[in-house]
Amino acid sequence: MTNDSSPYGPLSGIRVIDWTMWQFGPVCSMMLADMGAEVIKIESLDGDHARQFHTVSGTSSSLGGGLNAYFESLNRQKKSMALDLKTEKGVSVLKKLVAESDVFVQNFRHGVAERLGLGYEDLKSINSAIVYGAATGYGPNGPDAEKPAFAYTGEARSGSLWWAGPNDGNPYNLQSIADQISGIMLCNGILGALVNREITGKGQKVDVSHLGSMMWLAGNRYGMALLTGLEPGGQDRKSARNPLWNSYKCSDDKWIAFAMNQSDRYWPAFCEALNRKDFITDPRCNNMEARAENKIEIIRELDTVFALHPRNYWAERMETVGGIIWERVQDVWDLPKDPQVIQNNYIVDFDHPSLGQVKYLQTPIGYSTTPLETQRSAPELGQHTEEILIDTLGYSWDDIATFQDEGIIL
Repeated sequence: MTNDSSPYGPLSGIRVIDWTMWQFGPVCSMMLADMGAEVIKIESLDGDHARQFHTVSGTSSSLGGGLNAYFESLNRQKKSMALDLKTEKGVSVLKKLVAESDVFVQNFRHGVAERLGLGYEDLKSINSAIVYGAATGYGPNGPDAEKPAFAYTGEARSGSLWWAGPNDGNPYNLQSIADQISGIMLCNGILGALVNREITGKGQKVDVSHLGSMMWLAGNRYGMALLTGLEPGGQDRKSARNPLWNSYKCSDDKWIAFAMNQSDRYWPAFCEALNRKDFITDPRCNNMEARAENKIEIIRELDTVFALHPRNYWAERMETVGGIIWERVQDVWDLPKDPQVIQNNYIVDFDHPSLGQVKYLQTPIGYSTTPLETQRSAPELGQHTEEILIDTLGYSWDDIATFQDEGIIL
């Protein structure tokens, strides 16, 4: 893919104002941009703080040319408009842009937008058809609605730090997964509101929080707990009730995973692939109940078997026997070489104007007639301010000079 400006994606013709920072909001707006929307990122004159976020989970995010991988990976496909919203004129410019837009997204602490006159009721009076996406930590209502939050606090409040990690009795660091799933949920909510607007002609506010999104991500684990009143289960792989729903380390330190709930159906083929047909009739493991009763012993023996050969050997054995549901446990560096990833455009090549050839994760949605494209790298701070002021809002070069003199734009 290369930088381009031609229409693409199902949201071509939709304009989105992206007044967000960090990750939660930018994930949502980048997905909308991937779907073809024109996304205008509104930044303060010193930029989204993510531009200065040079270490993430102990790993440097600095790139050549003063660029930042954290910001670049969350803000491609967007335009940047640097605007001082602490001034009346800055807010006035943004409100004029709202009148010409379809979607407004913000992820500031509850009350910030309202104090600046940029809350939903304020913008609704300017554009009744606006779809207003609000990203929060704990939701718009309740005693903690105004409490500050980041991904880790949302993961903690939702109970997710317990179920997602190793079953060792300690909280697990989810590495900001709450921002990612919450951004996806907000994008989904905005799409629903756009469909409703097409039917009714009316916009609405869409609220999505870290707390609610992470509870939803727990899925059936929480759903079953609420219905049964029982504690959600967790398991150590060394004591998995079903050895065929588990992962094993091979002799080359790579892992292989199996997902066969109907274990009696698959057990004979699995044993054949392991060259251990004796397991088929072994009374310790010849049926589901026996394997569950002797799970620790059986998994210990399977660990010994898999440690005899490298993963490619076991992969070939699984394919030769057939009928076994298995997969390699991959890491991020395996993905660019994975033929499924390549053929489905889950990672795309891009000619970056500063970095040269790079790879981007693509929003993993396929459309048969309006396919997604990656056309833009993340913008420089304020890169499109003048273009938007002139081409979209009808300001003159004299107006721009005045705004610059007054410190409203860069």
